[in-house]
Order: sequence, then C-alpha cells, then structure tokens
Amino acid sequence: QVQLVESGGGLVQLGGSLKLSCAASGNIFSIYAMDWYRQAPGKQRESVARITSGSSTAYSDSVKGRFTISSDNARNTWYLQMNSLKPEDTAVYYCHAELSIGGSPVRYSYWGQGTQVTVSS
Repeated sequence: QVQLVESGGGLVQLGGSLKLSCAASGNIFSIYAMDWYRQAPGKQRESVARITSGSSTAYSDSVKGRFTISSDNARNTWYLQMNSLKPEDTAVYYCHAELSIGGSPVRYSYWGQGTQVTVSS
C-alpha cells in the first residue's frame, strides 16, 4: 500500500510564507510526477504546481513567480514553497503522485489527505 502524508499547512498573514511537504511511502517502484492541487470552499480542485521525475516544473498562472515546487527523489518527498501569500490562496492543499508499485510499470494515481492553508488579510 502507498501513503502520501502532507505537512506544513496553517494560518499565515497576507504576504507571508509557508512550506508544504508531502512524503510518499510504501512499495513504490518509481514516481513519475508529483503535484500540488488545491480546493477552496465552493470551488473545484485545481492544479497548482507539478514536477516530473526529470525535474521539469509547471505552475498555474495564479501562483507563478510566488510558489516553487521541488523534490527530494531519494526520500520520495516533494515540497511547495509558498511566498507572498494572498487571501485567495486559502484552500485545502493536496499532494498527488503518479507512480508505479512493486516491479510493475503500470502507473497509479495517489492523493494525500489534504492540509489547510489559510491566509488572513
């Protein structure tokens, strides 16, 4: 079984910073891509940032220049450094991974449980 465990959420003031972490554990063979999504109340879940196993990154326009995704592949852990936070960044943040397990090349999608980020004005 595979688990994704997030940490680092909390309450921060406008303009502040937070760093989220997501650690994957279990019978992981390979992680192909790691993402952060968020879901604000009454809104659909949206992609925030993505990093591939080759370290290519992509960001949503709303966070580009403020958020940075990074990974420690040896630890199966990835991070989201969030700077210059705004009230509209308030949401539950979820990590996601596209990975294979055991020795199989089949790819699966796994989600973390979510961590709340609240930005006060």
